[in-house]
Amino acid sequence: MASGGPRVSISQISTFSAPFADDVAAYARAGLDGIGVWELKLGEGPDDAELEAFRAAELASAAAVPLVPSLLPLPLLGGPEDPAARLAAMLASLHRLAPFTPSGIICLTGTGAGRDPDEARRIVVDGLRELAAEASRLGLRIALEPYQCDGGGDWTIVSTIPDALELIRDAGDSPALGLQFDTWHLWNTETLFDDIAEHVERFAGVHVDDVRDPTRGWADRVAPGRGIAGIPQILRALDDAGYDGLYDMEIFSDDGTFGAAYEDSFWRLDPDAAVLTLRDAFDEVWQARDAVDESPLTPQGPLSPVRPHLRRQTVKE
Repeated sequence: MASGGPRVSISQISTFSAPFADDVAAYARAGLDGIGVWELKLGEGPDDAELEAFRAAELASAAAVPLVPSLLPLPLLGGPEDPAARLAAMLASLHRLAPFTPSGIICLTGTGAGRDPDEARRIVVDGLRELAAEASRLGLRIALEPYQCDGGGDWTIVSTIPDALELIRDAGDSPALGLQFDTWHLWNTETLFDDIAEHVERFAGVHVDDVRDPTRGWADRVAPGRGIAGIPQILRALDDAGYDGLYDMEIFSDDGTFGAAYEDSFWRLDPDAAVLTLRDAFDEVWQARDAVDESPLTPQGPLSPVRPHLRRQTVKE
C-alpha cells in the first residue's frame, strides 16, 4: 500500500474477536503494510504458528501491546496490583514479543490513584529504567503512551508529550525509551502541533483513531474521519514533521467485554469488513489532509463539549 505514500497498519484490538491467524490473513488480503501485535491474541503459546503466519504475510510490525501494559495498576483492565509483579510481567513480554520485531512495546504508566504522587512517579521512573535496559539488550524500544487527559485518572499519571518526556528524562533518557503518539489521547492537547513538530523523532509509533461525539466511554472510538478529532490536520502535522513510520489504526469499541455492549460496536464486524472499513477511512483522511490550509494548526474544537463524555466508564462485574 505504501509505494511512496503512508504506510498503514491495524492494531489487532480493532478486530478483537478474531484469532491471530485470521487477523494476519485479513490485513494481508486488504493490502495493508503492517500489523500491531497484541500479546493477548497469542494465547498460551508457544508462538511458532503465529510467528510463521506473521513472517509469511510479510507485514511490518507496528507497536506491540503486552498482556500487562502498565507499571501501575489499571482498574478497568485488571492484572496484578503489585507494581513489582506488573514490571516482571512486562519484562517477560519483551522477550515474547521481540521475535515479532515491533516498532515499540506499548507502556502506559497506570493510575496513581491511592498512592502518594511522588511514590507513583518513582515506581514509574524506576520501572521505565529497568524496561529500557532490557529493551536495549533485545534491540527493542519502549513506547511510553500518554493517556487522554479527560477521564485519565484511572489510566495514567501523564497526559501530554512534554510530561511523558519528563518521565523519560528522569528514567535516564535511554535511546530505548520512545513515545507512542495516539490521536484519541492527544487530539485536545493545547500544544499538540508544537509537540509534534518538536518531538516527532521520539515517536516509536502512531495510533490513529477518532473521537465519537458524544463519546460513551473509554472503549468507544471510531474510524478516522468519523469523529471530531480533526484527523486530517493531525496527519498533515505528522507528515510535515517528517514522520515516516506506520500509521496504526486502533479501535476500541466495546461489544460487552468491558461492560458496555454498544449495539453499533465496531468489534461486531467480521475481520475482512472491519479491515476494509478502516483502510478506506484512512485513505479518505489522508487525502483530506491535502486540503488543510496553510494557516497555523490548532487543536480541533470544540474542545469543551467532548470532555464530560470521556469520564470514567463503570465496568460491570
